[in-house]
Amino acid sequence: MIVHTLGFPRFGAHRELKQALERFWSGKSSKAELLQAGKLIREAQWSTEARAGLDLITVNDFSFYDHVLDASAMLGVVPARFHDGEKAAQGGDLDTYFRMARGRSQVGAAAKADVAACEMTKWFDTNYHYIVPELEENQRFALSSRKVFDETQEALSAGYRVKPVLLGPLTFLWLSKSAGKDFDRLSLLSSLVPVYQEVIKTLDCARGMGATGRADLGAGPATGVARGLLRNLSLLGGRA
Repeated sequence: MIVHTLGFPRFGAHRELKQALERFWSGKSSKAELLQAGKLIREAQWSTEARAGLDLITVNDFSFYDHVLDASAMLGVVPARFHDGEKAAQGGDLDTYFRMARGRSQVGAAAKADVAACEMTKWFDTNYHYIVPELEENQRFALSSRKVFDETQEALSAGYRVKPVLLGPLTFLWLSKSAGKDFDRLSLLSSLVPVYQEVIKTLDCARGMGATGRADLGAGPATGVARGLLRNLSLLGGRA
């Protein structure tokens, strides 16, 4: 039996993430310092999971704000009001990420102007609140953030066998809302699935070779399940 978890709390044993975010948002620390704080939290999480005897270490469960917002960034779902540069429009910019979440990133002279944040609502009627993706009827999706790949490689380089986790395409569409006039958001499935297939293929390559070029460092049960699911969804999406 292979032992693994769905994910690990992202805040840190002593609420390190909250403290790091507050320092960054107030302008008291740099982006580099925030990224380093996140790296240390992930390393502590992975170490805890390994010491507990897990066969696979879950990656991409860490987030600086919200895993649904992470998915929006990965898929390039950035509303037009946040487009103030190529990186921002694609979703790979940390300042844009925080502006989508809370209307602003850092305070200070170099701070970007405040803008209306994305809506926040309950995750399946629980007390967890997520950032709602805003979708256009002609929405285009494109792989726009390397977060899942970078964190997978980070864990592989530390010698762990990994299991990346992703918010699935149907869940992403279901949790989203229409920007402007209402439409059937699930009709976007056929254009969304190819991006997920690209993600899974890239993760398969990364985990198959690992950090040292050895095969099967990251072999795990989730890969085959995700691949089969996306194959079925691509067939469904073609009829949507």
